[in-house]
Amino acid sequence: MEREKSGTLWVVSVYIIWGFLPIYWKLIDHVSSIEILVSRVVWAFVLTLLLILLMGNWRQLLEDVKTLWQSKRDFWLLCIASLLISGNWFTYIWAVNHNYLVQTSLGYYINPLISLLLGVFFLKEKLTRGQQAAFLIAAVGVVILTVSYGEFPWLSFVLAFSFAFYGFLKKTIRLDALRGMAIETAFIAPFALGYHLWLFVEDRAVFLHGDIKTDLLLIFTGAATALPLVMFAKGAQLMPLYMIGFFQYISPTLMLFLGVIVYGESFSQIDLLSFACIWTALVLFTMTNVVGALKTKEKVKV
Repeated sequence: MEREKSGTLWVVSVYIIWGFLPIYWKLIDHVSSIEILVSRVVWAFVLTLLLILLMGNWRQLLEDVKTLWQSKRDFWLLCIASLLISGNWFTYIWAVNHNYLVQTSLGYYINPLISLLLGVFFLKEKLTRGQQAAFLIAAVGVVILTVSYGEFPWLSFVLAFSFAFYGFLKKTIRLDALRGMAIETAFIAPFALGYHLWLFVEDRAVFLHGDIKTDLLLIFTGAATALPLVMFAKGAQLMPLYMIGFFQYISPTLMLFLGVIVYGESFSQIDLLSFACIWTALVLFTMTNVVGALKTKEKVKV
């Protein structure tokens, strides 16, 4: 029980951090989204590598790289995963700094449903009636939102699909969270560093050309990326998976709050109706998963 409480504290803390992280990106919204992204990739790689060295796990890191290289399938899948998460990060940063926090929150609300669809299409998983109903209700919400906007909420779906596919690929490759992050960012870091150098050559870089505050905020994008993932990995090991699924809606809820209440993004009655459909779908989806997990747990006990 104490382990579960400790895990819950870690996971809830991470979801709260992720929910309020848009405030961090808003502090550097005068920097282009692409420069923020390359800073995030480079500094996340540097930080994770330093942590691995300080923890004395560099031999395990080398062993992970060796194992990946021997399995070409896993190697290229991780390459694709790193591209997907980089695309997700860029879209997320761009959306936040261009006042699309409401659409951002919608994307992370939809994400679990997209993940379930991937399970149906690629793993041949079957949906329960509750899950089928959840999809139908969520689809109604998206249709309402699309009609009210006059255009498809593509930002939300880019975020949802990129993160869902990233999670799907990562499930097929067993890697420690911290070492996995180091290897993922290592794939992209050379390109990110090269682009950053090009920005310097073209005199378009903000880093080291502005104030100290901006420089420090860009450096700490690495910590804002890596540390919550390490915390999440620690917490996830100590609590049941269905509980993690239950808490994951904390982040998009906080993002929605920030977008509407703090940053004054529009949220009409039509938006409320659409989100109400999606919230209802997520409640049904989550409760179906919780009940299924508890039934399985009871069968194992018997």
